[in-house]
Amino acid sequence: MKDIMLVAVGGLFGAVCRFLIGRWSARHFSGSFPAATLMINFAGSFLIGFFLVWTTDRVMADPRWRLLIAIGFCGAFTTFSSYAFETFALFEKGAFGMAAWNLVSNNVAALAAVVLGAVIARIL
Repeated sequence: MKDIMLVAVGGLFGAVCRFLIGRWSARHFSGSFPAATLMINFAGSFLIGFFLVWTTDRVMADPRWRLLIAIGFCGAFTTFSSYAFETFALFEKGAFGMAAWNLVSNNVAALAAVVLGAVIARIL
């Protein structure tokens, strides 16, 4: 039961952060490209890359931190399902260039963020 609570608490904070970034993004970017999803996927990918490498290679962390951060927070924070639907919606509207850009930028940015997080964790 404690493990479920850790995932739930992490998920609560991840979902709230996702909501706040989405709101902020809507005020600062045009609606033609899903910038919030890209920022969230990049940040979540960076965090999981950094956190999992740091807690595996650098510090001995209680495994419950993985439940809270990697599964709970990152699981609720990152938006792969939103990204997939937004790409589909762009494609369906005939915005093939934007759909392709969304597909490539999210995948490349997320992978780059994981690598960056892992490198920084190993430097520290």
